Amino acid sequence: MKKIIILAIGLFITGVANAQSTDQAIRFGVKAGANYSNIIKDDGNNDFKTDYLFGYHAGVTLDIKLLENLAFTPELLYSTKGYKLESDFGKFTQTTKFIDLPILASIRVGGGLNLVAGPQVSFLLSTDNKFENGFGTAQQTIVEDESDRFKKSLVGGVIGFRYDINSQFGINGRYALDFQKNNENGSTTTPEFKNQVFQLGLGIKF
Repeated sequence: MKKIIILAIGLFITGVANAQSTDQAIRFGVKAGANYSNIIKDDGNNDFKTDYLFGYHAGVTLDIKLLENLAFTPELLYSTKGYKLESDFGKFTQTTKFIDLPILASIRVGGGLNLVAGPQVSFLLSTDNKFENGFGTAQQTIVEDESDRFKKSLVGGVIGFRYDINSQFGINGRYALDFQKNNENGSTTTPEFKNQVFQLGLGIKF
């Protein structure tokens, strides 16, 4: 998985270098914002309710103009996801940390409004499990390269919008869903699931 991440970063850096040598056809940018994530549980021992978890994302973007109203907009993001649940025994929170590589198309539909959609590959870095009750708190961090519990990479999809306030600043919102399951057997501790995330953020182009 490390080789795949290094290759993805290398390709992105190459694109950034090319972007700096052109005028407005290709633009480099940065973005950051909030994540509101939960899971979609699969069949099995998953008869319990999970709640949404707040997190964040941050990274770099490219905007490659193809036509007057069409652009290719890949991104490289660090993103936290996960879920939480409460039971009679206490509160459990699982936070997963990913490198996300959305490969998006951006279509301008009018004014500063753009629709974005495309596939996304997510690389799992680590998982933090936290359990709290009236007696105290227990916390565990798992580096996923050292574990076979979850898939290390997942393919998903992204759909959303970007509103360009001006040529430099934009607001973006989107929904991302994994198409693949995390490869677990399914239990009240680690259910078999797909990640889903609502994102809202601010982007800056240079």
